[in-house]
Amino acid sequence: MAASVRLGVDIGGTFTDVVLEVGDARHSTKVLTTYAAPENAIIDGMKQVCAKAEITPGEIGQIIHGTTLATNALIERRGAKTALITTEGFRDVIEMRTESRFEQYDLNLNLPEPLLPRQCRFTVAERVNAKGEVMIPLDRAKVETLAEKIAEGGYTSVAVGLIHSYLNPAHEEMVREVLAERLPDLSVSISAEVSPQMREYERFNTVVANAYIKPLMASYLNRLEDRLKAEDVTCRIFLMHSGGGIISLQNAADFPVRLVESGPAGGAVFAAHIAARYGLEKVLSFDMGGTTAKICLIKNQTPKTSRVFEVARTYRFKKGSGMPISIPVIDMVEIGAGGGSLAHVDALRQIRVGPESAGSEPGPACYGRGGTRPAVTDADLILGKLDPENFAGGSIPLHPEGAKTALTEHLGTTLAMDAEEAAFGLAEVVDENMANAARVHAVENGEDLSEYTMIAFGGAAPLHAGRLCEKLGTDRLIVPPGAGVGSAIGFLRAPFSFEANRSVYMKLSDFDAAAIATLLQELQREATNFVRTCDETAKILSEFKVYMRYAGQGWEIPIPLTETQAMSPDAATFLARFEAEYEKLFGRVVTGMDVEITVWSVNATTPQEIVAPVTPATDAGAADATTTRPLFDPATAQNHDAAIVNREAMTPGQTVRGPAVIVEAETSIILPPGRRATCQPDGCIDIVKEG
Repeated sequence: MAASVRLGVDIGGTFTDVVLEVGDARHSTKVLTTYAAPENAIIDGMKQVCAKAEITPGEIGQIIHGTTLATNALIERRGAKTALITTEGFRDVIEMRTESRFEQYDLNLNLPEPLLPRQCRFTVAERVNAKGEVMIPLDRAKVETLAEKIAEGGYTSVAVGLIHSYLNPAHEEMVREVLAERLPDLSVSISAEVSPQMREYERFNTVVANAYIKPLMASYLNRLEDRLKAEDVTCRIFLMHSGGGIISLQNAADFPVRLVESGPAGGAVFAAHIAARYGLEKVLSFDMGGTTAKICLIKNQTPKTSRVFEVARTYRFKKGSGMPISIPVIDMVEIGAGGGSLAHVDALRQIRVGPESAGSEPGPACYGRGGTRPAVTDADLILGKLDPENFAGGSIPLHPEGAKTALTEHLGTTLAMDAEEAAFGLAEVVDENMANAARVHAVENGEDLSEYTMIAFGGAAPLHAGRLCEKLGTDRLIVPPGAGVGSAIGFLRAPFSFEANRSVYMKLSDFDAAAIATLLQELQREATNFVRTCDETAKILSEFKVYMRYAGQGWEIPIPLTETQAMSPDAATFLARFEAEYEKLFGRVVTGMDVEITVWSVNATTPQEIVAPVTPATDAGAADATTTRPLFDPATAQNHDAAIVNREAMTPGQTVRGPAVIVEAETSIILPPGRRATCQPDGCIDIVKEG
């Protein structure tokens, strides 16, 4: 077994991406995701890359895995039969939400249904106040009686969320203790461990989500471990978490809610790694796969992070229309726009694309696997972006006639268009949806995308990134090698890390330096202990952050601190750091108003991989084209004769001018007219606007 042999696996909604690194050599493949048993696709992909590398699976020294299984289980409501135990009087918190309307003037507003119906929510008489003091003690006998009801109801998992338990978890711990005694096979999650933060709606929803998917993920991870052992793979398996780091298999099984954005997080880490190689300070990460597209802002080679995000939004761009999950997460916007996203004509005779996806079963119509509705991949094929004989390295033959039939029947007939016009309309709608999502995300963060460089990866992103750059006014685009399996490569670049959070409310006017230092030391120990379960000997760094706001404001902003500022805290430094970040975000500070701290955070992480900078290649002339084919240009609504260039044949410094298609096994790069691509020494295709 060789520690330098590492396997990265990303289970997506359509494809499972597998990457094997043997020293400096990398081998990859894409296989269709097997929904009924996702581990089957992993074993298949692992055998393929091991055969390419001429090694046996038993020689793999480490496996790092990311998956959309947790997210899909929440979206599709396929979790365990779960009960919630909460404080008396708070039974309906997850249904009442925050009482805010994300679409103010919609009289027919549809709020998402809570994950658990009312009959699955139980209460206990207890109360802890906002200072962590017990006002109403919890009666153990009543918890024992409640355990009998849980048993009678046939529940397999329980979420425990009591008021202010993030300050005093004693009552939640008692409930777990009683349930463990009476129902030892029951899976139990308590909010004081899953999400020890203020705001009961987000905290309750997070612990419910964790409990809901915990048995499912535990079952899957056990099956995966057994299947790998059957293939003589005995190395440790790690999971990518939503915050951009790696955790142990056991921690992933205990806190599966931290995995809900694990695949997209790997992609952001991959983009940050490329940004570091090129010394880029402002990067727009664009990850488009088979089911979704993810857009993330990366500044100073670090992805933007958040501590709350939403799953399963019922209104695509509307904050508040989804299920809030309160965990550390890389902040990105995710929309239902992937290669498998399905199109239809709505009542206003407009083409709509997504969020419904054809997935891998049956897949787009051109797959020839029974799909009859038009997907983005069908449009890409008809517009000349894809070679029907060389899709996914030739492993999946595409059927243009199937794509034409689907486009004509579902779009063209209604809108009086031929197949190519329908494909043009579909592609423009999906590209505009993604561009709009990127604009909204940038505006919300006070950024101008014209100053950014786009890094595109995922199987479908290089097909659409050129057009997206035109729409966003972005002049530079980088497509790294292995772009089709970018998230899986990102897993292999990620550090071991874990972020510990806790809510303790404090005003700067009541600043308690000793209490702050003690709290941050406790969080540092907690986070470090989690990382030690992954690597007992590695050097571990600590990153400190507090969330602050002006008194009376509803939401806070993250304020990073140095270790010295955290361990020797003083009010003046905290205020200066807050005002600097607040002014950067909002343009001004508010004088004469007290400042509040609501959440304290410590992220323990192993050091980032040292990145060697890339020296730009010198001009080596034009790359040779193997042939040409018609390629539709949406900017001019015309077909052009596009040069077809094999990416593997390009050498550093060789250039390609659009219109062209740069082909490789896992994706194709569409180069619009007016753009020039250069192969850099590390294999990246660096695309810039000419003129």
